[in-house]
Amino acid sequence: MLFYSFFKTLMGKRITVELKNDIVIEGLLHSVDQYLNLKINDIRIISHPKKELFGTLKNIFIRGSVIRYMHLPKDDIDTDILQDATRREHNTHRIVIDNKKK
Repeated sequence: MLFYSFFKTLMGKRITVELKNDIVIEGLLHSVDQYLNLKINDIRIISHPKKELFGTLKNIFIRGSVIRYMHLPKDDIDTDILQDATRREHNTHRIVIDNKKK
């Protein structure tokens, strides 16, 4: 849930998504769900051998399992909040595991 919450904070921001089939798409993140499926508006195909085939597309839905990388805007990421949330989640899981051992 940590990544889901993180990506929800990026809604409305411009992101670049590289898919496992080497297509690179840039656009505005419209929505994200718990499976990290993305809906991106105002898209632009950055790299694809036949990118003219995508010329009329204005938005796209991307299944989370086909994403290789996401390039995020550096200015829109608050690393302090992300690191703090990661620590809290790690400590929560550690407490649960320790309680199961007893």
